Amino acid sequence: MNRQRGVALISVLLVLSLALLLTAGMLRSHRLLLQSSAQQLQHVQLRQLGLAAEAWAQAVLEGSAITSSGPVGLSQDWARLEPAFEMEDAEVHIDIEDLAGRLNLNALLAQGQTDQVTLGRWTRLLALLDLPALSLPQVGSVQELSQLRLLPGIDGQTLRRLEPWVVLLPREALLNINTAPLPVLMSLDGMEDGPAKALVNQRRHLPFASAQAFTNDPLLSGSDIGSHGLGVSSRWFRITVSVTRAGSRLRLASDIERDPVSGRWTVTQRRLLPISPSERP
Repeated sequence: MNRQRGVALISVLLVLSLALLLTAGMLRSHRLLLQSSAQQLQHVQLRQLGLAAEAWAQAVLEGSAITSSGPVGLSQDWARLEPAFEMEDAEVHIDIEDLAGRLNLNALLAQGQTDQVTLGRWTRLLALLDLPALSLPQVGSVQELSQLRLLPGIDGQTLRRLEPWVVLLPREALLNINTAPLPVLMSLDGMEDGPAKALVNQRRHLPFASAQAFTNDPLLSGSDIGSHGLGVSSRWFRITVSVTRAGSRLRLASDIERDPVSGRWTVTQRRLLPISPSERP
C-alpha cells in the first residue's frame, strides 16, 4: 500500500513538473512573441516617421523655386534646414544633398568616347583621397554604387572612401559648382587649395549664375579652368532622414528627381541605411 502511494505521489510530482515546464515554455514563447511584436511595431512607427520627414523635405524642395535652368545653390531653403527637430516623441534629423555636386562616374562608365576632362577629374580625386589610380572600364551606365564592387580594384574600403564624393547619374549630367564639396572642386584641373576654399565661402551667400561666371571669377584668375562638364543647376537630390525614438533608430535615404518638363518631383529610390556602432543611441 505504502509503495503504491509512493509511486502515485511520484507520478503526481512528475506530472506537475511536466506541467510547470510546459507552462514556463509557453510563457517564454509568449514573452518572446510580445517582444518581437513590440519591435516590429516600433520599426513600423520609425518608418512612418521617416516617410513623414521625407515628405516634409520634399515639400521644402518643391518650395525652393528650383527650375530647369536657374542656379541651384546653398543659399536656398532646401540647404538651410534645421539640423534636428522633434516630431511627436521622436528626434528627427534631415539632410538634403544635391547629387549633381558629386563627380558623375557614369560619364566614364558609359560606352562611347571617353570624356578626357572627366577622366582627369577622376584621377585627381583619387589622388586627393590617397587612393591608388583606378581605371574604370566602359561597362555601360550603372544604377547602384554597390555594383562598382564588381569592377577590378574597387573593394569595400575603397568604395566607402569614394561614396561621399561620387554619384551615378545620366551621362549628360553636369557637375554643379554651386554645391560641389571642397574635394570635388579640388579635382578641377588647375584648382588650388586657397581659391577653392574662398569659392566655397563665397557661394554660400550668392550662387554662380553660370559656369562661365565661375571660371571668370577673379579668384580663378590665371588658373585656366575650363567650363566643360560644369553647370549651376540640378534636378537630382538625396534626402537622408535619421529618426530616434525610445532607444531605437532608423536611417532612410531617398533619392528624388525633378522632371525637367513637368516640374514634378518623384522619389526614384529608397533604402534603409545601416546604423554604425558610434551612431547607436
